[in-house]
Amino acid sequence: MAVSSPVSDAHPPADAAGRARASRTRLLLEAPVAPTLARLAAPNVIAMFVQAAQGIAEAYFASLIGVTALAGLALVFPLVMLTQMLSAGAIGGAISASVARALGATDIARAATLAVAAWIIAGGLALVMAVLVTLFGARFFGLLGGGSEAVAAATTYALVFFPGCAAIWLCNASLSVIRGTGDMRVPALVLLSVSLMSIPLSGGFAFGWGPLPALGMAGLALGPISAFALGGSAAIGYIAFGRAGLVFKGAIGRLNAGMFRDILKVGALASIITVLTTTTIIMMTGLVGRFGEGALAGYGLGARLEFMMIPVIFGIGAAMTAMVGANIGAGRTDRALQVAWTGSCAAAGIVGGIGLLLAVFPDLWLGLFLEPSNAAALDAGRSYFRFVGPFYGLFGLGLGLYFASQGAGRMVWPVISSLGRMAVALVGGLILTTYTEMGVNGVFAAIGAAMLVYGGIIALAVRFGGWSKARP
Repeated sequence: MAVSSPVSDAHPPADAAGRARASRTRLLLEAPVAPTLARLAAPNVIAMFVQAAQGIAEAYFASLIGVTALAGLALVFPLVMLTQMLSAGAIGGAISASVARALGATDIARAATLAVAAWIIAGGLALVMAVLVTLFGARFFGLLGGGSEAVAAATTYALVFFPGCAAIWLCNASLSVIRGTGDMRVPALVLLSVSLMSIPLSGGFAFGWGPLPALGMAGLALGPISAFALGGSAAIGYIAFGRAGLVFKGAIGRLNAGMFRDILKVGALASIITVLTTTTIIMMTGLVGRFGEGALAGYGLGARLEFMMIPVIFGIGAAMTAMVGANIGAGRTDRALQVAWTGSCAAAGIVGGIGLLLAVFPDLWLGLFLEPSNAAALDAGRSYFRFVGPFYGLFGLGLGLYFASQGAGRMVWPVISSLGRMAVALVGGLILTTYTEMGVNGVFAAIGAAMLVYGGIIALAVRFGGWSKARP
């Protein structure tokens, strides 16, 4: 006797958007894993590569302003990426997973209410970040070891970016809701549009192209904020008008603490991981800052590429989160694990290949931003890739399994692996720079070892039963 899927057992939705949503849910639960994952991830990966190009363009524009601007961008960059990683990855992934689990259990009303809760959470966290950076940003950049001019450049950027980060939070929360329904195409198109708009807007506001004012570092921040505001408006409208297949009649009345808890019980642990990842980069930035502005600029370019690998992995990870979440919701843990390993190994292959290439040919990246006269920055950047590049694959594997773990609602081992990474990076960096003659290379060696620990711990945990209590 054939067993019907949870979706096919439900009453078929009457409207076209609802039928499309139900069809996407069946795809997550029933179609062959590898081709389905590839199909869902492809638009995300393309959009993320374009978003990575936006990051390259921003660094290039900063290099035209000067090395001090590059150093300032290195100081503020961890906080910028913290915003992106929290809104799209940690909280965003938890939103997608919650919506996917609700749809996997055929609870359409709950999925719509979770979307409303997601917008409230996003707005509140954006406000918290804006207040904290506005009050303490300049002091924080000074603690990282930047000179007065680099701190001033970083502060100028931050005082535009963070009051405007609500646009990023609301856009990413909305796209996460759409991904939770199994639709990867619309979020990819929105992010692609945001990235394509962001590049000319950043350059235009920085250098005064056409009718735009020349705002320097402030303009570099205003560009992406403006683009995300446009993209977020489109995404919210798409959901609110029913195009995602969610019906919002009565959704506000159904809001309760359980809706917020469903998102935040996974999002809080994922946010701890994001904060630990960013804290690791911040601590390494502080250690490198002791070796001068040139070393800081070179490391900043290396760390920027490392962070840019996160959106690329997110392209695959967002599809994994939705697929794993739907299958956990439907009680199909074995299929969820198959999705996790398939996607994470693909992420490791892509990121690891980039790391190995730049370990051998670091100037393929550094040469985009630095002239031969910037000897100190070039030397630091080359050393970073020699020591860290070979471990990018393990970083990709660990991060892929992190996104899959969000879908499963099992985040303890990702937290432990992130704590291990931070401990190895900080303790190893202090020991190697204090008790050896390695200098800044000691920091880079510790970063590489930390990636090994990060990927190894989470892979072993998932392999030997870390999801044994995964819950629908």
